[in-house]
Amino acid sequence: MPQIELETSKTDWEQEDARLAALASTGILDSAPEPSFDAITRLSAEYFKADTVLLGFADESRIWIKSYWGEPVRELPRRHSVFEMVLAEDGPVVVPDMTKHPQFAGFRVTIRRLEVLSFASAPIRSGDGRILGALTVFGCQARRNMALHELHMLESLADIVASQLELRRLRKAVHANRLQPAHAAETATGTWPRKSDLRQALERQQFVMYYQPEVELATRRIVGLEALIRWQHPERGMIAPMNFIPLAEETGLILPIGDWGLSEACRQIQTWCHEDPECTSPRVCVNLSARQFAREGLADHVEALLRQSGVSSRQLGLEMTESSIIPDSGTAMEVLGSLRRLGVSLLMDDFGTGYSSLNHLHTLPFDVLKIDRSFVMRMTEGDQPYQIVRTIVELARVLGMDVVAEGIETHEQYDLLRKLGCRFGQGYLFSRPVPPETVSEMLRLPGRVLPEVAESAVTAN
Repeated sequence: MPQIELETSKTDWEQEDARLAALASTGILDSAPEPSFDAITRLSAEYFKADTVLLGFADESRIWIKSYWGEPVRELPRRHSVFEMVLAEDGPVVVPDMTKHPQFAGFRVTIRRLEVLSFASAPIRSGDGRILGALTVFGCQARRNMALHELHMLESLADIVASQLELRRLRKAVHANRLQPAHAAETATGTWPRKSDLRQALERQQFVMYYQPEVELATRRIVGLEALIRWQHPERGMIAPMNFIPLAEETGLILPIGDWGLSEACRQIQTWCHEDPECTSPRVCVNLSARQFAREGLADHVEALLRQSGVSSRQLGLEMTESSIIPDSGTAMEVLGSLRRLGVSLLMDDFGTGYSSLNHLHTLPFDVLKIDRSFVMRMTEGDQPYQIVRTIVELARVLGMDVVAEGIETHEQYDLLRKLGCRFGQGYLFSRPVPPETVSEMLRLPGRVLPEVAESAVTAN
């Protein structure tokens, strides 16, 4: 475990905690037009094991220190790439001294949870320069009754990054992939990756596909696979899509990257068919971005890929979010219709988080609704989330669509979904996203039925 040396003694920060708690009780901190520069910050080391992030929130890894948000960036250690954010009650603000630094010019962040007022991240390196982990700092309002749960911390971090990267699918990516954010500070401040980095990754074939099984809930039999892109960087390791897809969208490189993804999925389907003489490879679903969907000739491109690869259209699925299509657009309906006539499956991803109305939904030729993971995760917390999931399952039945529940992680969620009549699902309870070689092994299991997974193993690592 990396050692973190602080000059502040336990007595010092206990006294500071008490002082600020007393100050908070007067209401001064709550009514201040900007957050006070005096605060308590929580340090927590993020430890790495392979491509998995472990957030160190165990008691022994919690350290409290005093932090001055007004410190200019130039006074921080140069070997660390650090950024901070502050949220006032009336909206996001940037620490005044930081705005003088060109690296942070115009930097703005919005977070939903007002308890977390600042966040900083810096890599922890070994003597030979290898990245061992990242040091994460959370600044919290000094309220005696405030006790942030670990999940709240993680959700707040997700909100921060989501706002900065403008990535609607971040929650799914963060929770489902848990990949190494070794250079989180550089990514969030826009210094990495650059467009040239993405172009080089394409040229050097650094992108890879992982696959997460979709299963029949009644039997745990594999019925489909969702293709999920990764960036295998030679120096930075496995990079999560949240760290490069927003830039790809912004620069237009999502089109060649998306083309590669479709082509790679078809190539992999063909490989699995060669391994199975009966060619009963399950359907592989590929995510389409808004730019891909809006590009002229999408259906022709997909048809050409199927013809060149020799893959049957029934073995390919295309996933798109509600926000990536415009239901009122005749063009969107025409494109969806052309894809449907090819025989590929059409899946509406993250259903419930977009803006499609029931008036439009029944006119869209989708085969499958995928329930957004946020609904599945909350369905055991109360009657309202449960009823939302029940309604979506019933809606899909009325519309003649299949339904896939995303993000299943507990046996309680699994049992409730089966009772509601949800036929299909995916999530860590069955399998994390895995490389093609692991999928090949899964497809050789008797009946392609995945074994039971202990719930404790879902959150391990």
